[in-house]
Amino acid sequence: MKDIFRIFKAVLPILSHFFISFSPMVQIETFPNPAPNGRRYTITHSNPEFTSVCPKTGLPDFGTITVKYVPDKTCIELKALKYYFLDFRNKGIFYEAVTNQILDDLVAACEPLEMEIIAEWMPRGGISSVIVASYKK
Repeated sequence: MKDIFRIFKAVLPILSHFFISFSPMVQIETFPNPAPNGRRYTITHSNPEFTSVCPKTGLPDFGTITVKYVPDKTCIELKALKYYFLDFRNKGIFYEAVTNQILDDLVAACEPLEMEIIAEWMPRGGISSVIVASYKK
């Protein structure tokens, strides 16, 4: 029985990466900025139930993802953002990679003036992590 568990533990991250990493991400929808007349304002979205999978162990990672941005011509639609985040639920990806991927994908979708992604991860092995990635036009 221990051998089966050891094999499963070794193969799970590989299978997770193979089947999930190649699935296309949900398209991030946007809508026109309702105040595009030069007024700068900050939009903050927080997802306290973000999950992804550790690519080493295959175990789930739990965190809070906060998106702060100053929109230019478009804003991110919340339902699309929710489904975009859900796409990471079974994806094997490191903390640093997921934070930077979210930043790259959201910047590409809405072309903001500024954006910051803050990923606050729950402790694993007694250590918690906070990853911050930023963009300025």
